[in-house]
Amino acid sequence: MATRVLVVDDSGFFRRRVSEMLEADPLIKVIGMAENGEQAIQKAAELKPDVITMDIEMPVLDGISATRKIMAQTPTPIIMFSSLTTEGAKATLDALESGAVDFLPKRFEDIAKDKDEVRKLLCQRVRELARTRLSPSRHKAASPTRTPVMSPRSASTARDTAKLAPASTGMIKLLAIGTSTGGPVALQKVLTKLPKNISVPILLIQHMPSTFTPAFAKRLDQMCAIEVRQAEDKDVLRPGVALLAPGGRQMRIEGRPGNAHVRLSDDAGLTYKPSVDVAFSSIANVYPKETLAIVLTGMGADGREGAKVLKQRGSEIWAQDEASSVIYGMPAAIVDAGLATKVLSLDEVGPGIIKRL
Repeated sequence: MATRVLVVDDSGFFRRRVSEMLEADPLIKVIGMAENGEQAIQKAAELKPDVITMDIEMPVLDGISATRKIMAQTPTPIIMFSSLTTEGAKATLDALESGAVDFLPKRFEDIAKDKDEVRKLLCQRVRELARTRLSPSRHKAASPTRTPVMSPRSASTARDTAKLAPASTGMIKLLAIGTSTGGPVALQKVLTKLPKNISVPILLIQHMPSTFTPAFAKRLDQMCAIEVRQAEDKDVLRPGVALLAPGGRQMRIEGRPGNAHVRLSDDAGLTYKPSVDVAFSSIANVYPKETLAIVLTGMGADGREGAKVLKQRGSEIWAQDEASSVIYGMPAAIVDAGLATKVLSLDEVGPGIIKRL
């Protein structure tokens, strides 16, 4: 059955362009369009689409307000189109907190130079988000969660438990978290539960554009007891400080425990910048037996190869479970590879970290 999409934008040209790209995929059907937030709310209720693409800035009612109301009344996976600017970053983070589950740059040239690649990426995102099942909430929809849905990849908790790797009992000296789609809200949930005096440095790898990561780090810092900031080259790892990998660059760790530092680079030819695999693999050289690495919600399998290296050298790997993941891609790759020591719901991750440390 084709994925049914509602396209929302105040520009008629953009609505047509997005619709044409989506309908080039035989597995996607555009069932309606709206030119403002009020129309989006009405059509979401009438048409019950599988996915909504939403502009942020619109007349009558903006996309963030519309998203909040849709998530409260007729929860639907929403992908936001935003500008790659500082203001666009803030608005997009507001949209994610309001219940949107993903975002893409409105200037398609910022995604890829090749039009076919842009179309493939857009259609892939929409198809993946169509699998997300959201639960209604009478409160602010700051954390979209999935209802447990059986799938071939994770048919039961028992199956996940059977694949758990042996637990590590050594001392943890570094916490590293990798994530992608759904990650901004997931990281917010986890990090706000950590105490200011946490005993280890923290590294965060989130797939995100370079103009977004400074605003995201600032937002997390304002919300959390721990200090959070975007990593800079040669930053020294310190307990109680979380360093967020800057968008568009690779973050590696060099040195030795107690005197390790960040090394940033502009590696070409890699799909993800920053890459969880790159960060995790470098960590294995510095904290081979003393890392707790966690992979949260996200599309694809970034983090699996790096986690494999960490696991081979004695570190501990956790994965988010399917039921609480927006996209069960990255965590599933960890579980299916037999690398996970624990498979936890998002609500269990923060308290689990505190208990483990």
